[in-house]
This record gives sequence, structure tokens and C-alpha cells, in this order.
Amino acid sequence: MTATVQERRRQAVGELIGRVKAIEAADGVTRASLEKIKSELTALASRTELFPPAHFANPAGRAGTIYHLAEDPDGRFALYGSAGVPGKAQPPHNHTTWASIAGVYGDEHNVFYERADRGEVPGEGRLTKLRELTIRRGNACAMLPDDFHTIEVTSTEESLHLHLYGKTLEDLPDRITFPSSGGGKYARFMAKPEIWCPRITAPEVRALIGEMRAGGGELAILDVREEGVHARSHLFLATSTPLSHLELRIGRLIPRLATRIVLVDDDESLAQRAGRVLRRLGYRDLHVLAGGQAAWKAAGYELYSGVHVPSKAFGEHVEHRDGTPRIAASELKAKLDAGENLIVLDSRPMGEYRVMNIPGALDCPGAELVYRAFQVAPKPETLVVVNCAGRTRSIIGAQSLINAGIPNKVVALKNGTMGWHLAGLQLERGQSRMALPPTAEALAKAKSAAQQVARRFSIRSISVTELENLKRETGRTVYVFDVRSPEEYAAGHFAGAISAPGGQLVQATDTYAAVQGARIALVDDHGVRATMTASWLLQMGWAEVFVVSDAPLNSKELPFRADPPAATSIKAEQLKSRNDALVLDFATSLQYRAGHIPGAAFAIRSRLASHLASFTGPIVCTSPDGVLARFAAADLSALLKRDVPALEGGTAAWQKAGLPMETGETRMLEPPEDVYYKPYDHKSQVEAAMQDYLTWEVALVEQIRRDPDCRFKDYPPAS
Repeated sequence: MTATVQERRRQAVGELIGRVKAIEAADGVTRASLEKIKSELTALASRTELFPPAHFANPAGRAGTIYHLAEDPDGRFALYGSAGVPGKAQPPHNHTTWASIAGVYGDEHNVFYERADRGEVPGEGRLTKLRELTIRRGNACAMLPDDFHTIEVTSTEESLHLHLYGKTLEDLPDRITFPSSGGGKYARFMAKPEIWCPRITAPEVRALIGEMRAGGGELAILDVREEGVHARSHLFLATSTPLSHLELRIGRLIPRLATRIVLVDDDESLAQRAGRVLRRLGYRDLHVLAGGQAAWKAAGYELYSGVHVPSKAFGEHVEHRDGTPRIAASELKAKLDAGENLIVLDSRPMGEYRVMNIPGALDCPGAELVYRAFQVAPKPETLVVVNCAGRTRSIIGAQSLINAGIPNKVVALKNGTMGWHLAGLQLERGQSRMALPPTAEALAKAKSAAQQVARRFSIRSISVTELENLKRETGRTVYVFDVRSPEEYAAGHFAGAISAPGGQLVQATDTYAAVQGARIALVDDHGVRATMTASWLLQMGWAEVFVVSDAPLNSKELPFRADPPAATSIKAEQLKSRNDALVLDFATSLQYRAGHIPGAAFAIRSRLASHLASFTGPIVCTSPDGVLARFAAADLSALLKRDVPALEGGTAAWQKAGLPMETGETRMLEPPEDVYYKPYDHKSQVEAAMQDYLTWEVALVEQIRRDPDCRFKDYPPAS
């Protein structure tokens, strides 16, 4: 398989850094050692095929852009691509670390200086000119920490030069600049430089997807816009990871720091901001889709609306492929009214079930169906009807029971509770009926059925030792998911496992696993739920899915918990007496609508900069549990250059103190597009939203047929 430009560049850069480290370790930082480093950098810069202009272009309106290429975890040995338009210039400045610059293309004229004073006058200095050099492909310069230089792009076209430093530009707070070549009063220089990720074109991303599908490595595509914006239009494999919540979600979604990541938005601005956040967290293989989604569309590639599209499309594919039987709402109602021998199993989590359910239905989330079916429907003559809110979980749930070979007739309720509602039928609300767990006899039948599924889909079972061996392979991502219920997970789980109830993992896979081509290990207590979940993930195209046998379920530690930044806090009772403070609520718009501190304004963290002019008085940040509020408070403190506190314990602490709440969209700084609104989340035209949703879901099967990025795996029918 031919290596991509990005892979060849990453390898070449890594080899350069290795040689430079060896030079510094052997010779220290001297003029002589820098001559050796300069030669190494010149050789890399001469390989222009590794640095195509499309990856390092200057966006319109920018004189220059610094692109990140490499940096050690401790911030040492940092390499950048410095792109500049004709006329770009910087005044005399130093680096406070050693530096070398080599030309890739274009001309950058450098004038070198040394300090002629000894600091006699505080805050001032004098410079003496030493020499000049125009750096272009084939030559380079090198500087010690106290050397000064100016730069100016003198070519008629854009330039790109490689800048190699002994330490990252983002941690050089003592750099200074002089106003003229003679010196004068100096100031801090680029205390907080804006570093960009290299760009990647739409055809290159498409090629990476194809390579990943062929077993050529891992790839994560992150859409960093708000989820509601993502839902309007996005790439098939893009995981919604809003910049506003990035630090809170990224550890679970992409646990391996070396993962190749492509960041997507509308115009690259949010994506580049996300890249800087991820780089601070230790991620290094970062790329931004050049031109954003518009470039993807312009290339003739498919864009999708909605959320969890791979899972939703897979459900439609399964129904068409397997001919999953279904029953209309009116027919089911007639059978219920006639008292026929049937049971309705609602395959959604209890939280969704409580909102609305088919009268008499039992809650039995997706992966629980085979596990509990022999208990709740022990007689083969009992008709089993599986429903969800719409279509996907009804189809997958019913087909799970069919694939497991239960003796009962099984059907999916066409269009789920939405179809029931649209048929003019009444739903129950506020119920909590749960299908009973299996007795020993029923469990034995469930295990036997799961073993049949395991044989059909060649599901591999591994030991805990084998799992640990997989996790030690540094070049691969391994997700470990506990597919039991959240309650069982909380009572005790395998150390390091993430709670991902099996039905939800299949229904919204992108919520849990952003790294395409990763390995997935599934854990439960008896193997039934893990096996059934594995069977669907394999069909979805996840090539390496394992069921972990005999995993100890005794940990209560929660993995991947983000550490919020330090922030000043204020208690609920203190806030109550602060009538002058503007409370910014960073809950979701749905949570805000359901209840918020009186007078609080709904805000979106990634958009705070656009409201700074109106933030003239005291501000307090809150969120449901106070965690996101601390991130927002730190952001605002930096933007406003004054202390902004967060409500200790968040809005939950305010409620616990017995303080009043108000409901509704009373003060919205942003439109409610932070999350995707399900049809029944709307306050009006609910039926129209339901019908639109169902129409969209059915149409997915035709759209994915046009899209090579969508590749599901079909297995031979059961014998």
C-alpha cells in the first residue's frame, strides 16, 4: 500500500528530530553543532514533495501562518512550517532557544544582529548588524538563543520555510522584539503565537478512508461544530465532537494520542482552534480539512443530515438485506385490543422509555433482548414485537432475536412510537416496567442462542491476558466497552472499561468510538449481551471485535475523567445575593429550557468571543454539574483579562440548596443549535417533525448506495 504524503512527511520529520537530538546530545548547543543541525534541516526542506502548498497555504487575509509539524511531549524539538505571502515581515527579535530556518519554496530575506548593549538602560537595547542571507530551497541559517534577526518574504509568490527550535514557540515567554534595526525600547514578541495544523484536501481524506477500509491504519474524523449544526450536513464518518465540549469528550473518543485525526468544520476556523486544544492535550497527528465541508461537497462527495448516520443507515440496510418482518401500529393495536398472546419489548434505555411507550410494553434495551427474551416470552406461541422511537432499534432488536433463533415469531413495530402516535393512538408516559432478568433456565437458553450467533459471525472470544496484550500494542487503539446496563456498570465493572449499553453502542456507535479501524473489546457477565453486540459491530464494518471472557467486574473507577482548569468558585448562597452578576449557563439548550437559574442566559462556550463587548459587569458561569462551567470560566478570564468565577457544583448545587428555578428559553445568547432536537423535543409541529424524521431515515438506504465511504459487511444466511 502506497504511503500518503502525510505518512512520508511524518516519517521524514521523525527521522530528522531523531538525528537533531543525537547532535545536541553529543555536541551541546554551539555554533558548530548548529551547523550540523542546519544541514539536516536543509536536506528535509529540499524534499518539496512532502510540503505541497495545499497543506500549508495562507488563508485569505493572513500575511503569514505557522503550521505545526513536530514537538516532543515535553515541548522540546519543535518543528514548524512558516508560510508567508509576499511582503510578510517581522521586526528584530530573538528566540531564547536555538533555532534553524531552511527554505522549502519562496524567498525569505534575513538580517542578523547582536545586542551591542549590556542592559544598561532597563527596557531598552542597541543592535549591531552582522550579516544578511536570503533563505530559499537549498540553504538555511542557524541561531543561538540570544541572536536576533529580521525576516521579510521577498519572492513574488507565497513562501514556505521550515523553522526548527530547541523548544516550542508556545513556551517562549521571554522573547523580545525591537522596533528598528538599531534597537530601542523592546517588547515581548509573540507571547501567544497562533499555531495551525497542516491542511488536508478532500480527495486526500477520501483516500485515507479507502486506505483505512483496506486495513491500512486508523483514522478519526471529528466535526467540531455544535451538534445541531453538525446535524444539518456532515461527512458520513464524521463524529460530532463540538469544540465547546472537546476536553470533556476526547479522552473517551480517541484514547491513543498518536491517532491520525482530521478536523472538520465550515471554514477551518473552529477546526484550527480545536487543533490547538488537542495539541495541548498531547495529540500530534492533526490535520484540518482544507476549505471545510464546502470543499467536500465541491469534490462531489456525499454529505448527510441527521445524527448517528452510520448506525441509522445500517439499520435500514439490515431491513432491506434480511427482510426483517414488521407490523403496523394499527395491526398491533387490533391484536392488543383482541387480547392476543403477544408481548411488546421496547428496545430503548429506560430514560427514553419513561418519556413515552406503547401501552403495556416492557422496557428491554437492545442488547438485553436475547438475554431476557426466554424469561419474558417462554412460550413459543407468544408473538414478540420490538419497538423503539423510530426504526433503527426496532429493526436491529427484532433481527437480533431472529438471528439468535428464538422459537417465537418476532416482528418490528413499523416506525416505533412515532408511527403509533402518527396513527392517532395513545401512548403511556412515566412508566418504569422492565423486562425481568433471566432465571438459570432462561439464561442457559440465552447462552445457547448467543453461541449460535457467535459461530455464524465468527466472533472471537479472548481472555483478559490477551486483551492486555492488545492494549500494549502502541500503534493501535483498543476500545473496551461494558455493554451491560448503566446500573450494573456502576455497581462494578472491568477496570478501564467504558459504559456502553449494547443497544446504544449499535444505535449510536459514533458517540462511543470515533477511531475508524480501531479494535473493540466487549465485556459483560455472561457473554450473551457482548456476543449479540459484537455480531452487529462486525456487520457494521468493524473488522476486529472481541468478546472478553471472565473479566473481573470489581472496579468502580471511572476512566477518562477530564480535569477541569483551576477557577475561582462561588457558592449558591453567595450567588443568590449577587444581583449584579450575569449568570451564563452552559447547559444544553434543552436542559436550559427545562430549568435554569432565574435570569441566567444560555451560552455556547466556543462562541463567547463574539459577546465580549456586552460582558461589562460581573459574570458567573454555571453548567449542570459545574464542570463545563469551569472550562468556560477559564476561557472568559483569559478573554476579558479579569477573574470570572464558576458556580461551585453547578446548577445542581443551586437546586440542592432549594433555590428557585425558571423554565423556558428566557434569555438566549445563541440559537438553540448546540444539540440535535429529536422530533418530540420540539414544542410545535411535532407530527411534521416525526414524519420528516421517518422519511429521512428510510431514504438513507438509497444515499449510502452512492457513497463508497459506507461499507457494511454481509454474512451468509444462517443455515
